[in-house]
Amino acid sequence: MKAIVLIPAAGLGTRMGSTTGKPGPRKPFLLLDGLPILIHTLRKFLSLEEIQSAYVALRPEDVAAFQPYLEAEKFSKRVEIVEGGLNRQESVENCLRRAPADTDLVAVHDAVRPFVEAEAIRRVLEVASRTGAAILGIPAIDTIKQVERVAGDCAVIRATLKREMLVQAQTPQVFRFEILRRAYEHAVREGFVGTDEASLVEHMGGEVYVVMGSDRNIKITKPGDLELALSIREQEKARANS
Repeated sequence: MKAIVLIPAAGLGTRMGSTTGKPGPRKPFLLLDGLPILIHTLRKFLSLEEIQSAYVALRPEDVAAFQPYLEAEKFSKRVEIVEGGLNRQESVENCLRRAPADTDLVAVHDAVRPFVEAEAIRRVLEVASRTGAAILGIPAIDTIKQVERVAGDCAVIRATLKREMLVQAQTPQVFRFEILRRAYEHAVREGFVGTDEASLVEHMGGEVYVVMGSDRNIKITKPGDLELALSIREQEKARANS
């Protein structure tokens, strides 16, 4: 079964901010243990025999700076750089257009989730191959409130949602190629913009299964996340050397 991974890495990353007041590198290009986070993410997928190739959506102005890191890795599998879109949905769609026609499974993964575990990737690939669509997710721990925005920076609680019915979505999100392609075509026809790929399949009326993820599969979006990322990276290195 031929599986590929699409990695949208063209976002502006405004939540990360800058400690100097000047524009800094976007999240995928922040250095973790001396390498861009995006490189760590690519290593996780391209080390698996199940993944044949990767397609990475970048902003044109980022390609030249990223290319030397990519070439230094000397990946044995194909990594194709694709021009990113105005949002995640467009970036993934651009990558999807480059996917080989004989692709069976398409995994979409956040560029800034470098700690996804190999076994988790394999589990979600296996479930998606059987069901057509599956994502990683973890149970919601905090109490979740449904609110209505009011004047200023306030909101009013309208409902308390049942945690046992909620999960926090992670990536990779994996789909049979034909299902994801049809979901994108349907979204274009209806002018629908989703927050992730699963939402596009849901909007089309498809079912998406949830496979248990991990608390370690963090998304590095805020400055505080970098401290946690460094800690997890040190743990990974310690396990590899033990």
